[in-house]
Amino acid sequence: MVVSDLDVMAKFSYFFGRPGDALGAAWDKVYGAYRALVQGSLGGIGPITETTAQAAPLICAGLGVGLAFRAGLFNIGAQGQAIWGAVLSAWVGFALPLPLVLQCVAALVLGVIGGAVWGGIAGLLKARAGAHEVITTIMLNYIASGLLAWLLTTSAFQRPGRNDPISPVVDWNATFARLAGTRLHVGFLVAVLAAVAVWFLLERTSVGFAIRAVGINPHAAATAGMSVSVTTVIAMAVAGGLGGLAGVQAALAPSITGLPDPLSLGLVGSIGFDAITVALLGRSRPFGTVLAGLLFGALHSGGLAMQSVAQTPLTLATVLQALIVLFVAAPLLISKLLPMLRSRATGADVPAGGLA
Repeated sequence: MVVSDLDVMAKFSYFFGRPGDALGAAWDKVYGAYRALVQGSLGGIGPITETTAQAAPLICAGLGVGLAFRAGLFNIGAQGQAIWGAVLSAWVGFALPLPLVLQCVAALVLGVIGGAVWGGIAGLLKARAGAHEVITTIMLNYIASGLLAWLLTTSAFQRPGRNDPISPVVDWNATFARLAGTRLHVGFLVAVLAAVAVWFLLERTSVGFAIRAVGINPHAAATAGMSVSVTTVIAMAVAGGLGGLAGVQAALAPSITGLPDPLSLGLVGSIGFDAITVALLGRSRPFGTVLAGLLFGALHSGGLAMQSVAQTPLTLATVLQALIVLFVAAPLLISKLLPMLRSRATGADVPAGGLA
């Protein structure tokens, strides 16, 4: 923050002559930036609800990534799944006029189905052909992005009278209802309910038990009579549905104008990739993911305030996110590496599963 401010750095040019000027300016810069970060995310009903609006899609996508982690799978395809969720839900929103509420529900359901199908493809390739899910989900991300770019040039998706890739505006009937005068909308409640549903699935159902068992030891799960292939497909399909729900959040959540932003190449942003860090920070647990999503939502909304109020680059908020993940992951990583380092120092063998 200090280095990015030219006025502060100018005072450091005569630091040894008048150190108080440089130190005072540096303190004011850092204090002002973090004050803007806190006030922009938690300083009133407006900032708090902005945090929830930013967190809702991250929670949904993070749940999808975390559920796949619990099954021993690396779902790097939340971005593509979110794109399909946004595409299908937006299409229902602007092209399929239905009565109030019904249109919103139809858009939500179709978006979730689209993400589930996209995630299920990766699961099926893993189960039937042994294709690694990291490779297939990354490739599916590229395919989804390319198909979105093509769809926005067709008459079915491109706004009439426009040459740029942008869709018509989603109808009011399909828009998530929000609390008047705030950014809190139904989508955040949907995200919290999704977390409860994922917890119930994993902890209270036989399907969830199979997912956890396969994630811990697929060979033991197969020996116990569980179908690893079927469980893999189910886990990736459910994870994809949650990723699709994140896209629905992006497509149907009301913006400052009251209506959702139209479908475009940048509508989904980097939700799918941010979800990986959210899932890691939440330790792949549903309620931990909710808290991590809220934290990242606060950093994002507060980062915007840092940029506008304290003239601090928005990228510094991203640096904060990276540092948080680093500090959270470091203890677990060290606990896994220490036995290996000690064994190498003594010449002993590393116990099986020491890095699992």
